Order: sequence, then structure tokens, then C-alpha cells
Amino acid sequence: MGRGDLTNTEWARLAPQLPKSGSPGGRWIAHRKVINGILFRMRTGVPWRDLPSRFGNWKTVYERHRRWSADGTWEAIYQAVLTDADTQGRIDWSMVSVDSTSCRAHQHAAGAPRRTSRVPQRRSMPWQHPPDEGLGRSRGGLTCKIHLAGEGGLRPLALLITPGQWGDSPQLIPVLERIRVKRTCCGHPRTRPHHLGGDKAYSSRRNRHYLRRRQIKHTIPEPKDQRSNRRRRGSRGGRPTGFDKQMYKRRNEVERTINHLKGFRAVATRYDKRAYVFHGDTAAAIRLWLRS
Repeated sequence: MGRGDLTNTEWARLAPQLPKSGSPGGRWIAHRKVINGILFRMRTGVPWRDLPSRFGNWKTVYERHRRWSADGTWEAIYQAVLTDADTQGRIDWSMVSVDSTSCRAHQHAAGAPRRTSRVPQRRSMPWQHPPDEGLGRSRGGLTCKIHLAGEGGLRPLALLITPGQWGDSPQLIPVLERIRVKRTCCGHPRTRPHHLGGDKAYSSRRNRHYLRRRQIKHTIPEPKDQRSNRRRRGSRGGRPTGFDKQMYKRRNEVERTINHLKGFRAVATRYDKRAYVFHGDTAAAIRLWLRS
């Protein structure tokens, strides 16, 4: 076992969630070696062609990562790992915080051909991946943004990729709707935390109305301009928003979750052209859950 490879304990947690080959010598063989190669590339950020030979053929590692990103296998494994963690009581639902982080896009991430109706897609490319490939231009160049909801144990519950210039407030609802932790016995998936925390960027009447409708307690500070506008409108401006200083102190947990996630260099800097391949780097989030 090399440095950064899956330990026996981590592999014992992950192996039951992986797709089965169906027959001896079938399509998926040597799962552990290939996944270790994928994790090595995420941790170091090296080009796929420069993978060490101990992981096998680099193209086998890359193709499996790309196909699992396209057909939703990584997402299914991620949900299965969350279900297993929730069954064991390892998810802290008492406080879930939302935040975002910008990821600088490498020059190799640019130049993906635009999709048109006349050009057929590859069979393994998902139809739902965004046409803008999650890339946006800013003063620093091409960037993308990762929006996430993190629980109290410093691990992500949901991830969303958008272009770098997109704001945080409109992405609060899409991120929360991605939290769907299935139950092992019966019933609907768990989607609602006990408390939600966020910074001033998420303060809006639309977001607060959505959280009240879903009966989610929240601690989001109100910016000065919104507070003065509410006072100016008098009784039509509504009641002041509640704010719990003690609960807001726990918002640093999502910041630390981002630090752990961006410890993988292929996540901190985007090298993938396609958005669905970069979203497949949720394998880094899976690794964080396996370590706990």
C-alpha cells in the first residue's frame, strides 16, 4: 500500500458500494488499484498520462473515472456512503452550513468544443451537463465555483458546480435540494437539517421564505442595506430576522470542510475540460467520509 492509498478499513467501507462486474473477468476488475490511481491524481493534480505504473495503464484509470462521472456511478457511490454513515449515526444534522469556494481553472481546462444539436454526443456523456461547462471569466481569468453544504463533522453533504461569476444567494436552494440521504429501512430520504448557517451572501427574502416553508431553523446575518430597507418600509417591511450568535460561531465548520476538500490539488485547481468530469471529483468527498 502506497502513501495516500485506501487503507483496509476504508476499503472495507467502500467495497460493498461499488458496481459488480456480473461475471468473472467482466468489465470492472481491479477496483482497488484503479480507485487508488484516481485518488492519487486528485491528491497530486498530475496529468493522467503521468500516473505511476503501479496503478496500471493510465488510460484505464482515466476512462473509468470519466465513465463513472458520466453515468452517475460516483454520485450513487457517494449517496451509498452517506446512507451508511447516517445508519451508523456519523452525520451531525444539528448544524449544516452552506458556503462556496472559487477554483482557478488551468489553461488546459479551456477549449472544450461547444455542443450543438447537429453534433451528436458521445454515448457516455450525460445530457444534463451544462453547456457552459461550469466555467466563467473574471478579472483573474477562467474560474469555476463549488457550492457545498457541510455538516458538523467537517464533511460535505452536497456539492454543486457553477461558473465562477455566479452569486451565492441564488444557489442556496439548489444546494439544499441536493441533500438526499436515503434510509436503510424505509421512508423518504432525509433532506432537512435541524439548523442551517450561512453568511450575509445568502440573506434574501426568497431564501428565508424557502427555509421557513420547510421549517428549517436558520442563522443568516442580515446586511445593513437590507436592514435599513426593511426599517424604511415600516410595518410592510416585516419583522426583524432572528440571529443566534452562538450557532453562528459554528459556521467555521464549512470553511474547514472546504479546506479539507481543497487539500486535493485536482479540486483546488480545475484541470478537466468537461463539467461532468470535474463533478466526478466528488470522489474526494467520498474519501473524506471514508476517513472518518
